[in-house]
Amino acid sequence: MTEETAAETQKQFLILKNAVENTNEAFVTIDENSTVIFFNRAAERMFGYERAEIVGHDLGKILTDMCRAGHELAVAKYIRTGRATLIGHETELVVARKNGETFPATISFSVADIEGALYFTGLVRDLSDTKILEDRLAQNERLAALGQTVAEINHEIKNPLIMIGGFARQLLKKATVENDRAKLTIIVDEVTRLEHLLAGLKELYRPPQLNLAGISLNELLAEVVDLAHSYSGGKGIDIRLAVSDDVVVEVDREKIKQVLLNLVKNGIEATPPGGEIVVSTRVQELLVEVEVTDTGEGISEEIKKRIFLPFFTTKEQGTGLGLCISKRIIEDHPGCSFQLDSEEGKGTVATIGFRRSKG
Repeated sequence: MTEETAAETQKQFLILKNAVENTNEAFVTIDENSTVIFFNRAAERMFGYERAEIVGHDLGKILTDMCRAGHELAVAKYIRTGRATLIGHETELVVARKNGETFPATISFSVADIEGALYFTGLVRDLSDTKILEDRLAQNERLAALGQTVAEINHEIKNPLIMIGGFARQLLKKATVENDRAKLTIIVDEVTRLEHLLAGLKELYRPPQLNLAGISLNELLAEVVDLAHSYSGGKGIDIRLAVSDDVVVEVDREKIKQVLLNLVKNGIEATPPGGEIVVSTRVQELLVEVEVTDTGEGISEEIKKRIFLPFFTTKEQGTGLGLCISKRIIEDHPGCSFQLDSEEGKGTVATIGFRRSKG
């Protein structure tokens, strides 16, 4: 081999090595004894091990017990017979990170015979995000089907309910006997509750339809706090805004406003006179968090377990759909998160995380 050819070969080798080193997929190469001889950067990120912890060690160090048994049998069979079980095919399996967390992945194997020695390479791709998307799509399909059913039921119930409520309100205006007025008031109140319930059901099971646009977060929060003062009804609760520098977030403005108002209303209902509700922000490099904090009665551990279940409520006139719908709206927004922390007797903090818009 001439020096020129050797130099070209070395150049090609370096290009290939650099490409493999910097790909998003994990490359793990072992010899016939299952000793790891190559572990790229993506493998370090995926499995949580530093290269020095794995190279020179048995591959079994990063395999679950079930995977290890299958791997050892497959390698031994190939060395003995030359017939592949998994080589050349892509297989789904569950693998583990250093911290013990498991995740779904696909792995495809290849084998190289170099000067009579066999080297096996596994190309591993983390399926965590893919599975989340698949689950979300499946959930959306179920919601769409359920939403259609709810819409049909809503249609059948809503019209007669409007008539019942309308007639009851007319009779209530004319009723003079106290006993009759009391009964009609109950009818009107229950019809109103059922109307709210139907509206909540429709919102809960409606497929996500977001009108995303970049908005000033501080402007929205100021509007929410202004509206909140009208809901407090002179209850003697201090409702205030404590915001950091303004940022732009890409959200469905009306839906996020609905969520924030619901959280503030919940705080007003849970907070005794003299308490306070603070709507605040915490701005970070890539995201911003909005906190709605109240000094109310807090939530017990037993209620926390059920707080997001549809129809669960501790309010006499509640539908049990407010928090459930709020959580779903937030989860429908890309990059957003919702968390509720509470301690009985000390109040509640609802935290919404927003991804900051670029530019």
